[in-house]
Amino acid sequence: MSDRDVKSDHILDAALPVFVRYGFRKASMSDIARAAGISRASLYLSFNSKEELFRAGSTRSHARTMLDVEAALAGIGDVFSRIETAMAVFQRELIAPFAASPDAIELFDVNMALAKDITLAARARLVALLAQALSDAETSGAIALASLQARPVDIAGVIVAAMDGIKHAEGAGPKSAEDMQLFMRLLRAAIS
Repeated sequence: MSDRDVKSDHILDAALPVFVRYGFRKASMSDIARAAGISRASLYLSFNSKEELFRAGSTRSHARTMLDVEAALAGIGDVFSRIETAMAVFQRELIAPFAASPDAIELFDVNMALAKDITLAARARLVALLAQALSDAETSGAIALASLQARPVDIAGVIVAAMDGIKHAEGAGPKSAEDMQLFMRLLRAAIS
């Protein structure tokens, strides 16, 4: 990793708590520079604007999370356990950090305004990974999807939609995680 990458990572690590504390609108580049322990001038050498910094943070977070989701789906356990773990990883790493903020709705809205393409690509990748896990489980005989009259990609889409719906209904706190676990138990009962 280059010195520039290390510096950018340090800044992005420092920026997240600033955005969580102040929200996007109220967070300033000065706040972020102070949190990173660098001058504003040094911050502007790495990121031209707060928007560019936020987008870079979203890019990095989504990329890291998707690697962790892939690892969870490749892990041990039945397909439902692996999917439940993958969904918990996705929620813990991408949703929960902002959910702690009193400005969570603003932060989610800003993410969709500044990094919609990144967010939608990650969600599409999540659906594809879940669909592949379900398809592999069906091929191996571990699950039977015929009674649902649905393709693995359709079920994967419903899982991701359920996560989104639960997030908006409950926030990303413990209740949201519990509700997602309940949804996975319902799915397991329907498919098993």
